[in-house]
Amino acid sequence: MKIGDVARITGLSVKSIRYYHDINLVSAKRGENGYRVYDKATLESLRFVQQCREMGFSIEECRNLLTLQQNPTRAAGEVKALAELHLNTLTDKIRRMQALQQQLAELVSQCQGGEQSDCPILASLSTDSHPV
Repeated sequence: MKIGDVARITGLSVKSIRYYHDINLVSAKRGENGYRVYDKATLESLRFVQQCREMGFSIEECRNLLTLQQNPTRAAGEVKALAELHLNTLTDKIRRMQALQQQLAELVSQCQGGEQSDCPILASLSTDSHPV
């Protein structure tokens, strides 16, 4: 299967597929014409990576999960440990984003808008006192 077909099937861009190939996340054989030819196993790996990326896993985390997924003697505990670490990271990011949301909502409510030049939003962004 050619890269354009793979892109259409997986929803990944051709650029992403080439990147994943270039960093050895997935592999494809070269046809006689020099073009990459993707088989069913590579297509499944790309779908797996896409799902991982949609869940916010980094490329290196995707690599680790893909290695585990392809290893029939893997231990589920290893997979769980990676997922728990990622979950903790996401939970922390959500907490920080919620604090930023609250802080920005407060600034927006303090700004009168209109034609005056005084703006509490710009004043706050000009200081180093952002506790998030």
